[in-house]
Amino acid sequence: MNRTPKTLLVLALVGVVGMAFRVSWNAQRDVARTVGADATAALLYPFVVDGLMALALVATLVLTGRDKMFALRVLAGYAAASLVLNYVHGLVPELHGGGQRMQLADWAPANWVLVLLATSLPVGSIFFGSDLVAKVLHHRAPVITDQDESAEPATNRLGSDLHESAPETLPEVAELPAPESTEAAPDIEPVRPVESMPAVEPVGAIESVPVKAVAAVESVARRATGRVPQSARTPRPTRTPDELLAEARSVTAEWSNAELTAEAIRKAVRTSSANGRLLRDTLKAERAAPDDGAEATAA
Repeated sequence: MNRTPKTLLVLALVGVVGMAFRVSWNAQRDVARTVGADATAALLYPFVVDGLMALALVATLVLTGRDKMFALRVLAGYAAASLVLNYVHGLVPELHGGGQRMQLADWAPANWVLVLLATSLPVGSIFFGSDLVAKVLHHRAPVITDQDESAEPATNRLGSDLHESAPETLPEVAELPAPESTEAAPDIEPVRPVESMPAVEPVGAIESVPVKAVAAVESVARRATGRVPQSARTPRPTRTPDELLAEARSVTAEWSNAELTAEAIRKAVRTSSANGRLLRDTLKAERAAPDDGAEATAA
């Protein structure tokens, strides 16, 4: 429905409710005066009953589930109470105009019930009205995720697009004229017209249909939490001291004595600081040994 018809419908409803409220005004005002309300209270009494009915009607349009059923019960209850008061007002002519205390019914129990109904409506209006307003203010509309909303319709649209784009019927194959022959009719093979079917490729039209891609939901990789157990770790190769020394010799063969430091050896060989210091001392000792031998020979 367009916006204009909706607006007209709401305006018509407001007009009908306003006229009904005016018709019910006199009855509820006279009943309020009869049960002991003063002029001001009797003037405001119709707002208590019919006003709560309007509030409950609005609440039914907003709330859902059990809260909506509660609003409907309040609306029905106050509508029934307003109907009873209007009925009593029309049944008892002495109530017209109000201004004096009198019994609403000749039978005492019925009079007690009617007085209780008329006097309890304001209190019920406060209670039920506050509850309805609280429910409306705390109401949250259900959230529909994009995945739930677009998963199935996307599949349906994709299938409908394929059906719409694909040819509905296969192209008709022209019937080949029967070759003129002197042979009898039963000798003509009925399969020959079918042999021309491979020349027609109805599948080509289906293959050329562009298929719309449907966005796939990518799953986010879950981050690892906690320490990885030792059994799940990749074992590191353990080198012996001789292997470390041989690798250090090959790496530092062209280094000068000033460059031969524990930190440089540790980074080059990728070992611990303790092994770096041990390799430094060993390599310096090896370099110093030939020098001491040469000095002894010269002496």
